[in-house]
Amino acid sequence: MTDLAANDPLPKPKRDLAPILLPVALALLMLPLIGSTSSWLTLTVASLAMGMMIFIMASGLTLVFGLMDVLNFGHGAFIAVGAYIATLVLAPFAASIQADSLWMNLAVLAPAALLSMAVSGALGLVVERVLILPVYGQHLKQILMTTGGLIVAEQTLYALWGPQIIPMPLPTSLRGSFILGDVAIAKYRVLAMLIGLGIFIAIQLVLNRSKIGLLIRAGVENREMVEALGYRIRRLFLGVFMTGSALAGLGGVMWALYREQVHASMSDELTVLIFIVVIIGGLGSIGGCFIGAILVAMVANYGGFLVPKLALVSNILLMVAILMWRPRGLYAVTSR
Repeated sequence: MTDLAANDPLPKPKRDLAPILLPVALALLMLPLIGSTSSWLTLTVASLAMGMMIFIMASGLTLVFGLMDVLNFGHGAFIAVGAYIATLVLAPFAASIQADSLWMNLAVLAPAALLSMAVSGALGLVVERVLILPVYGQHLKQILMTTGGLIVAEQTLYALWGPQIIPMPLPTSLRGSFILGDVAIAKYRVLAMLIGLGIFIAIQLVLNRSKIGLLIRAGVENREMVEALGYRIRRLFLGVFMTGSALAGLGGVMWALYREQVHASMSDELTVLIFIVVIIGGLGSIGGCFIGAILVAMVANYGGFLVPKLALVSNILLMVAILMWRPRGLYAVTSR
């Protein structure tokens, strides 16, 4: 090797921009079909907000599979538990929720969200120790164990809270919309977009720019070598599972506020949705999960506006189309 070659910088991997441009192309394609610019902007903002909430719920699942090779079909239980815990915190503070003060509303919402994350994370600790630990590396048993855990969790919620739908109204300050010309942008959707984007950036920074992220990625590649250096990978992976569970709890709170209701069967409904997002994005890819969540939300909103009868199957059709284009998802990071 010559001195010139030795001093040359390493070639940078090419960036695959096609998946990133896909939501932009879809939005521009819908503009002439919708006709009204104000309606198009309203639907697009609604899609971005809905996509951020779906990403928050799905990011935990894609983290757990991508870093731990665990298929957790019980992920929806953490979502439902987080939503129910929030109702317990918010119920005694109904007056503060109804007050027309942003700071007073956030002073109640923030502890509710944090407690939901803490309880969901603690539940994740129990699930990982009891259900997941004995079946690491055995995908079929993981599916059976976590599906059973989801059923038990759902029936427990029915036993504690009953089958009725529990209302969870938005705080007064987050109701209404920002009016920009002919465009109405819901206040809560703006908050959802900011939180979702912040979580995406935080995950990327932790995984790619921190020592913990370096150890986790190294443990995925060569667990024995990292453990030989004195690091306890099992504890790191346990932390990953608890983080994924906590994110699911936060997503459950945000989704319940978005729908303004909580019910035990929401775990079943959202489990299917987040698995579609994870498959579209590429199993284990945070970036793919982010784009997949936005695509799913855009298809649901645009499709519901243009062809309401197709809204029920729009997610499945999108998944089929993406997998026909890229059989391993938008950003495949594993061949499993």
